[in-house]
Amino acid sequence: MQASILAFKQRRYLWAALLLVIVCLLAYWFDDPQEPANGGTVLGYTLGTLGALMIAWLTWYGVRKRRYSSTSGSVQGWLSAHVYFGLALLVIVLLHTGFQFGWNIHTLAFVIMVLVIVSGLYGVYIYRQYPHRLSENRGGASRSDLLDELDDIDRRSRRVAARLTPEYQAFVTSGIQRTELGSTLWQRLQNADRSRIQLPGSATAVDNKGQEAAMDWLAEQQSRADADTAATIAELSALLRNKRKLLRQVGEDLRLQAGLEIWLYAHVPLTAALLMALLAHIVSVFLYW
Repeated sequence: MQASILAFKQRRYLWAALLLVIVCLLAYWFDDPQEPANGGTVLGYTLGTLGALMIAWLTWYGVRKRRYSSTSGSVQGWLSAHVYFGLALLVIVLLHTGFQFGWNIHTLAFVIMVLVIVSGLYGVYIYRQYPHRLSENRGGASRSDLLDELDDIDRRSRRVAARLTPEYQAFVTSGIQRTELGSTLWQRLQNADRSRIQLPGSATAVDNKGQEAAMDWLAEQQSRADADTAATIAELSALLRNKRKLLRQVGEDLRLQAGLEIWLYAHVPLTAALLMALLAHIVSVFLYW
């Protein structure tokens, strides 16, 4: 799907966007405004109007993709057009300005537009890369499947600990209750394992990233236990090793999912800022030019 977005209908919208750019370039090349090219010439106003309409149309994609009953083309086709005409918009607006910039609202609108386009390109990149990496990390399972496996390991760990002394039961319960992956977007991006555990004989919980503290404590207990107890502790250790592997998978899944989401935290607000800057640009042109 990610590849077909750019190749949709044999790259129909790529060729359409290129044709639009070529027409605008030819118009700019043959235009003779009798003054330096700028947004105030006939061609400048024409390209500016075209650019404003394109911005409004491209922004509409955010509404269109949430209208599942709409018959105005597929979401995939809209996204393909969104990408290619978004890139074409950069050329059209540059021609509209006549490559003249200053410290004013007009340049601010252009800068915000560039940031919107850059953030959109980043979105295209991660949506082409991350879904495959998500699938590869999950090994064909879903995140729900991974979490179910974690729950199953926790239940089995409790059953194994029930065959040992109460301190092992408290140890297992503490590890389960204090297992924590990233709870905020930033922590998920860092794949932060914030797990802790209160070891028997300790008054406070200690860091248990990667289940290391728990496994070290079990290894110490196993080394001085009798044969039967050592075998039970070994069973518990094996379960924790499986839990560590699953936690790494879930943590990576959360990190990749956060990467898919975070660009929207820039793209959507920047788009809103662009609409406001565009309105200010248009109003100032009609009032003062």
